[in-house]
Amino acid sequence: MVLTVLPALSVLVGVPGKAYGFEYTDITVLTINAVAVFLGAVTGVSAINYNKQNGEEK
Repeated sequence: MVLTVLPALSVLVGVPGKAYGFEYTDITVLTINAVAVFLGAVTGVSAINYNKQNGEEK
């Protein structure tokens, strides 16, 4: 979801928003991207920690 849905949602909101002149398009797109980056970072750290634990147990 983090790698596909949120970036796609950002584009889906941003392109029509700019085309139709929606007032808060920039803020909305920045917020979606910030959430995507945060969740991606948390997922990456979690994956690294998980792989470290599994590597030590073997």
